[in-house]
Amino acid sequence: MTEAVVVGAGPNGLAGAITLARAGVRVTVLEAADTPGGGARSSELTLAGLVHDHCSAVHPLGVGSPFMQTIEGLEWAWPEIDLVHPLDSGSAGIMYRSLEETAQGLGVDGASWSRLFGPLSEGFDGLAEELLQPLLHPPKHPLKLAGYGSRALMPATWLARRWKTAEARALFGGVAAHLFHPLTTPTSAGLGLMMIASGHRYGWPVARGGSQSITDTLVAALESLGGKVVTGVRVESLADLGSPDVVLLDTSPRDAAAIIGNDLPRRVARAYRRYRHGPAAFKVDFAIDGHIGWRNEAARKAGTLHLGGDLEEIVHTEGEINHGRMPERPFVLVGQQYLADPMRSAGKLNPIWAYAHVPHGYPGDATEAVVRQIERFAPGFRDQIVATSHRTTTGFSSYNANYVGGDIITGANSPRQLVFRPRVALGPYRTGIKGVYLCSAATPPGAGVHGMCGFNAARSALRRLKNPDPTASATHQGSNQ
Repeated sequence: MTEAVVVGAGPNGLAGAITLARAGVRVTVLEAADTPGGGARSSELTLAGLVHDHCSAVHPLGVGSPFMQTIEGLEWAWPEIDLVHPLDSGSAGIMYRSLEETAQGLGVDGASWSRLFGPLSEGFDGLAEELLQPLLHPPKHPLKLAGYGSRALMPATWLARRWKTAEARALFGGVAAHLFHPLTTPTSAGLGLMMIASGHRYGWPVARGGSQSITDTLVAALESLGGKVVTGVRVESLADLGSPDVVLLDTSPRDAAAIIGNDLPRRVARAYRRYRHGPAAFKVDFAIDGHIGWRNEAARKAGTLHLGGDLEEIVHTEGEINHGRMPERPFVLVGQQYLADPMRSAGKLNPIWAYAHVPHGYPGDATEAVVRQIERFAPGFRDQIVATSHRTTTGFSSYNANYVGGDIITGANSPRQLVFRPRVALGPYRTGIKGVYLCSAATPPGAGVHGMCGFNAARSALRRLKNPDPTASATHQGSNQ
């Protein structure tokens, strides 16, 4: 029987394992941490009874993922309003799942918003099929891809010129800022387009019970297929794995190079070691008494909030962190997941999830900066805080080795790395070692709890099992591959 070992039990590692197991491969997943999940874990970080997501919390790409849609048992929960971007004036850009309702709230910009996102959201399933794989592939939906691509190649600041109001411009800019890259660079509009289109198609839901429930469901699916997950096992070398037919590495490129060692082809080793990581996150979890008293009424019903001021301010702060400078008022994301999923709360105490965009490896404590940003749009928030827990950039690296320097998206989203990640290759998952593949968020399509990196890598492995690659090195430590 064909055997596989997957190193890393994040969503991509588990997705790859399930895909292999469905094809009849015997799969073992090895995870260095005591619990599986990578960025999709949850626990009581502040007070007993309050459930906090450790990293990934809101899943606009997860609910629409072609792989995740094949998993039975996933439960999603939607807030009344998906996203609010408040401004200092007290107004806000408000995104509902309903395109029509969103457009109505954007006033004079509503028609333009509908013209752009209507076709993208209506054709999102076909668009996702194209974008959640390597960009260099024969397209099945060329017209959808062309309609998206002509705008996605733009800088986000260029695309935002189509809107006149501060609310619409900030709403788009805040979503585009999930790229962790300057919004003045080419291709920086692409992620914002995709996430908003997904929001109007599927919404921005949370996982019922916490993001850990996604992991638990994936593990159960793997076990039902005969696979298993072993935690507390750190893999240092391919020699640690025995002689499996397939190895999937849900690791950073740097760690993949270390695990494979000297057998890695020189060109691949050079690319993996040159792979660039981007800015970081500094996370703060709060236990608060009651609900946040946002000045904007819609913000009190929103699952997600972007706190960054107007578009010009977001452009400035994202530029600063990419130049290694900590802004006084960083871009902050806030999650009120409990509004959609009340079981995360305990009586009048509610969990609040937040993180700030900070420079790569930022050594300071950004807790106060996060509190000030929330206070900016919700005066009195500080007095509601009952308990806090924070995770620094170093803490993120310790929590998940893929988050180098606190980079929670596993790689800088420069134009080059958006197209060619982790290296320039037609087969981005292949390492050049027979049977060994990279499947982390450093591979296409990148970050998010969608599982598509692992799914795509596993499909690549299955194709090679049927049609071996004569150009790949046959060297595999501990095996005769």
